[in-house]
Amino acid sequence: MKFGTKAIHAGVHPDPTTGAVMTPIYQTSTYAQESPGVHKGYEYARTQNPTRSVLEENLAALENGRFGIAFSSGLAAMDAVLKLLQPGDEIIATNDLYGGSYRLMTKIYEKYGIQTHFVAMGDPEQVREKINPRTKLFWIETPTNPMLQVIDLTTIIGMAQENQIMTCVDNTFASPYLQNPLDFGASIVLHSATKYLGGHSDLVLGALVVNDEKLAEQLHFIQNAAGAVPGPMDCFLCLRGIKTLHIRVERACKNAKKIARFLQQHPKVKNVYYPGFKDHPGHAIAKQQMRHYGAMVSFDLLEDSFEHAKKVLSATHLFTLAESLGGVESLIGHPATMTHASIPKADRLKVGLTDSLIRLSVGIEDVDDLINDLDQAFTTI
Repeated sequence: MKFGTKAIHAGVHPDPTTGAVMTPIYQTSTYAQESPGVHKGYEYARTQNPTRSVLEENLAALENGRFGIAFSSGLAAMDAVLKLLQPGDEIIATNDLYGGSYRLMTKIYEKYGIQTHFVAMGDPEQVREKINPRTKLFWIETPTNPMLQVIDLTTIIGMAQENQIMTCVDNTFASPYLQNPLDFGASIVLHSATKYLGGHSDLVLGALVVNDEKLAEQLHFIQNAAGAVPGPMDCFLCLRGIKTLHIRVERACKNAKKIARFLQQHPKVKNVYYPGFKDHPGHAIAKQQMRHYGAMVSFDLLEDSFEHAKKVLSATHLFTLAESLGGVESLIGHPATMTHASIPKADRLKVGLTDSLIRLSVGIEDVDDLINDLDQAFTTI
């Protein structure tokens, strides 16, 4: 079954009671039991919910996996992965990553004795240097947030397998339509389903997909025991959004390509970060492991000035100033003060995240209108 068909049909069947084509919203917390401990597969909504079960099966199919586990947010999904570790364990993570991921690792789990080493994963030798007997997890983002670096999944996951280290790939920026890390041997794939999977800026949800049954059992146990589960309405909305995932992402990728070219030629722009450019350091890898180059674009202004960035950010009409991404509408953001504010400035600057860096989540509007919107915003500086 090809992707577009899976997005609409995988795990989804007409409701056996009514024949409803769309999975119903099972808005219930409690299920009747036939006798003590005997039930029809559902006992309590934190443990199982029929709407969530369909979503989890659908998500697994999209990532070519066997088991999907849904959570109340992307960070809740990440928290479940980190709960697999023990005090004294170590993580090797990309040094260019979502600020919330950095915060969870450094502000929450570090105090429980789990240390994270942040390295440039584009250089496998830097990863290799940090591997030791305590290394239990590689945390990988590709493309990275917000610098759009591309990590070679074959190389980094292969290195982890050689050393019997678990890998988790945050696939939020790519979506399952563009990239499937389990096909490269990843242990776990993570999504903030709030973004491309939902696609309409109307839900908060996270997901993990795995192939290993024992690992799935562990994560389902954490899901139930810790209780960070999504509600049935959010699961329904995510299922609805997934049905058009391939169409939305393909259109957004085409728009992003044109916008990146426009920015590259603009006299008030210094650097454009977009894997679709042939001179991008990760272009060849992206071409191999992704279907398209994504709909995220970041750029620096010619003058590295927060004041100039603020003027541009405040002057757009179609690009909405907001922290999320992956919706049908285009968004513009300032990582240094928004999504990555929790990362110290010195660490930001090491990866090139300057005060003037602007991140775009390109939507599916008419691309000419989007370009005109950016062009008029640049007239403010």
